[in-house]
Amino acid sequence: MVAVALTITIGGCKDKPRYAALPKGATVLALGDSLTYGTGATPDTSYPALLALTSGWDVVNAGVPGETAAEGCARLPALIEDHRPQLVLILLGGNDFLRHMPEPGVVEALERCIERARSGNAAVALIPVPRFSVGGVANASLYEAIGRDLNVPILESGLAALLARSAMRADAVHLNAAGYREMTMTVADGLRAIGWLQP
Repeated sequence: MVAVALTITIGGCKDKPRYAALPKGATVLALGDSLTYGTGATPDTSYPALLALTSGWDVVNAGVPGETAAEGCARLPALIEDHRPQLVLILLGGNDFLRHMPEPGVVEALERCIERARSGNAAVALIPVPRFSVGGVANASLYEAIGRDLNVPILESGLAALLARSAMRADAVHLNAAGYREMTMTVADGLRAIGWLQP
């Protein structure tokens, strides 16, 4: 299990981190809020369900609508104990942004999530959540900063672009089935790029 967290060297990809591929049937925990739960679509068209079909992994949907980063992080130790995941995908922060909660608290909660995942012998990646502003929708920069500081992969989800397209969303802050399908494809591409998901 620990092996999935170790980077390996690839010829021609200097300084690019790569990870050992997770086998079919590996347990992956998708921790998040309503965007992980699949609000706006059906359970079988949520991103965790679609990622399970794409990857062959056992993807546990641990999304709780309305949850903040701190609340999601508080649930993580019990989820790790119950499921023993090899990989944890963290998609949290959207409700913090909507409630205008202080950014340092979001950063602290996400960093705590990462530490808890690692202490449970799981690899971990962050999926950025967009922030809404008068200028439009864009990924919050704090995710890239956490990724650099803690050496955590950042998996682009395409959420900012998808939520800007009415055909891809169920409401202002949630995707529809087509949107979650596009999101899953983008996340899967990122997982392939760093080696966790086999081509």
